[in-house]
Amino acid sequence: MSTPTPPSSVTVRPATFDDAAAVHALLNEIDLLEIGRADTELTEIQTDLKHPEMDLERDSWLLFDGGKLIGYGLLWDESGGERIDMDLYALPDRPHEVRHLFDLMEARAAERAAANGAARAVVHLYLNAAPTIDLRTLRGRGWCPVRRYNVMDRQLSGTTGLSPTPPPGVTLRPCLTEPDRRRAHALLQEAFAEHFDFQPRTYEQWLDDIDAERVDWSLIWIAHLDGFGDVAALRGNNKGDSMAWIASIGVVRKARGQGLGGYLLRHAFAHFAALGRDRIGLGVDTDNSTGALALYERHGMTLDFAVDTWELIRPV
Repeated sequence: MSTPTPPSSVTVRPATFDDAAAVHALLNEIDLLEIGRADTELTEIQTDLKHPEMDLERDSWLLFDGGKLIGYGLLWDESGGERIDMDLYALPDRPHEVRHLFDLMEARAAERAAANGAARAVVHLYLNAAPTIDLRTLRGRGWCPVRRYNVMDRQLSGTTGLSPTPPPGVTLRPCLTEPDRRRAHALLQEAFAEHFDFQPRTYEQWLDDIDAERVDWSLIWIAHLDGFGDVAALRGNNKGDSMAWIASIGVVRKARGQGLGGYLLRHAFAHFAALGRDRIGLGVDTDNSTGALALYERHGMTLDFAVDTWELIRPV
């Protein structure tokens, strides 16, 4: 595989775990431009860079102009087939440098898919709906948007102490034991199995994905419904500076339509308010067939910003 020649004054090297702070600063600089606030946590970067499935030497890129970090790329393969995911962040008004980073990452994505035995690479990239990257550059390379996700939020004032009444037959428990942790994983895998872009993950992979060593397991709840068993789970996160976060909320198909999603939401609102948080957010696929977007809107959540999934299909 031939490697494109970098533009003049630009250097590229792989990332290491020790680069987490520099990457964190770059992404928050980009956050300020895209959404008006620094919203990336250092732990998010550290989780990515230390993930055991990540080959940083071949699947990460730091783009420098002189000594200044201007771009960051990360590529990963959860499918073991044609689907390859990548993140690419760059400061604005650097189209030539960004094209160089795309050259490197697209070539590597094709290489990964070929190693999986696939005939093509179907590459997905996640970008803010108004990104620092010039969308003409993306479209000119054959990328096209295929899905939109809304990041939604709401204020928690007035929810302190208002623990919701559960639907009939429903009990809720925090995920404090190893069997319950495995159960929460199984429930979320089942609930999301039919969703767009879902990639099945083993329990051990899931633990790596969520950085289990730092997880507050008391913020993961399992809902039990009489006559059905365990049917839903919610995974919360209280680490964010700007807001608390609902990372996952899922109800298995057999128990949908019985108010479990709304109950879990209201429980999370009340719980995080009691912890002193004044704002909470989550992400939702706007084309989700379960009606999740409408559910969140009924519970007072509104659009914060949008993220698009861009797709490139490339022969290997």
